[in-house]
Amino acid sequence: MKIIAVGMNYAAHNKEMQHKLELTEPTLFMKADSSLLKDGKPFFIPDFSSEVHYETEIVIRINRLGKNIAERFAHRYYNEITVGIDFTARDLQTRLRQQGLPWEISKAFDHSAVIGDFIPVTDTEGINHIPFHLELNGTTVQEGNTSRLLFSVDKIIAYASRFFTLKIGDLIYTGTPSGVGPVQIDDHLQGYIGERKLLDFHVR
Repeated sequence: MKIIAVGMNYAAHNKEMQHKLELTEPTLFMKADSSLLKDGKPFFIPDFSSEVHYETEIVIRINRLGKNIAERFAHRYYNEITVGIDFTARDLQTRLRQQGLPWEISKAFDHSAVIGDFIPVTDTEGINHIPFHLELNGTTVQEGNTSRLLFSVDKIIAYASRFFTLKIGDLIYTGTPSGVGPVQIDDHLQGYIGERKLLDFHVR
């Protein structure tokens, strides 16, 4: 199982992070299999960072083997989704970027990829119209909709499959909207698709 994530896939988030690149294709990065955190288990802030940020995203689970998938067929390669969090050690990422160095360790560290409970895509209005949000201690801090993705889910799958063979169980984090921010010990995070809560855990 591998985790593929998409960076800079919502215009409003790019603005808040001061990204000024004109993107013509998805920006991909990987997370380790040990990044996965599920079943409502707590997230422990790592000792190597003093600024860990939440980034709420729609997550797709691949359900069949595929390589060089045409965009028009991409919908055949998933049938379940959830909401997840791509935790980022922002201080570490910023320092590495400024030095022109790879920044995987700021994104792919253990338990940095949180996922909620999966639901069928057929339970939604369609993959391109999925509203989602994150509540932090009972207050909504992020809201997004896949209709505002710069690169759609099917485009992401087609693009990623040019470079990586997609296998059953692989996860794709599709990008975060604006509103990212830091977490603190004892924070309570709850993620929703529509009004359906799929993610619920605490920070320790």
